[in-house]
Amino acid sequence: MRLGALEAGGTKMVLAVFTENGEMLDRISLPTLTPDETMPEMIRYFKEQAVDALGIGCFGPLDLNPASPTYGSITMTPKLPWRMYPITSAFHEALGVPVALDTDVNGAALAEATLGAAKGLSSCLYVTIGTGIGGGVVIGGKCVHGLMHPELGHQLVMPHPEDPTPKGFCPYHDSCLEGLAAGPAIEKRWGISAKELPHDHVGWTIEVDAIAKLCHNAIMSFSPEKIILGGGVMQQSFLFPRIRRRTLELLGGYISSPQVDNELEDYIVPPALDTLSGITGAYLLARQALAI
Repeated sequence: MRLGALEAGGTKMVLAVFTENGEMLDRISLPTLTPDETMPEMIRYFKEQAVDALGIGCFGPLDLNPASPTYGSITMTPKLPWRMYPITSAFHEALGVPVALDTDVNGAALAEATLGAAKGLSSCLYVTIGTGIGGGVVIGGKCVHGLMHPELGHQLVMPHPEDPTPKGFCPYHDSCLEGLAAGPAIEKRWGISAKELPHDHVGWTIEVDAIAKLCHNAIMSFSPEKIILGGGVMQQSFLFPRIRRRTLELLGGYISSPQVDNELEDYIVPPALDTLSGITGAYLLARQALAI
């Protein structure tokens, strides 16, 4: 049995084929252009690979309500050519196989909960901090859905007092996490990319404060047993100790648990699957599509 996996990102599409037992047989990437340009190439790939099911972890927002007439579609994305695109039905009609869809970060959270840093736990939060900020939540072994799906990157946070751009750069909300702390926000604020920002720059103090507020809010809201921080910005590994310390300051001693008592070293962590969390999550979604 061959399972197709698609990690659909805003800048690139990662396509892979797995065996039923999780061995990756092939992987390619394509630039994310318009649906008219990108979809035929992806459909051709999965047809040539003769997949039996397809799992998609996709940028959002998504309509994940099975009762909705636009179920399985990308909705109000700022990537205008993809707005209201019925990605699930397009693949199902073209390939004739079961297709399962979830957000890219829910897929990554599922992968880390099943095979990675949160394996053996009943809940976790996975956050990617890069071109955007998104969070996937697993509780009781299942990805959280509701009105739609968690959009943790658009929660409102109090800006750091030294932030020269306290409204941030989100086109939808003032002072939301993504607008304050995503990679493009760092570059717009300081005129250089996160990779070039010196470790002792005040920009990292502002970044750490925003991410720690996300961690604090998550702990207070749904009490995950593990917080996993991935994405391009978090490749700056020196951030982890600073985020842990700032999160403890914000918690103010209110939470008492072994994870907090050990200064969060085993609680706020990088992905165990490294850069494969997303595509592995898509593989697990394909398994769900076949109910195996």
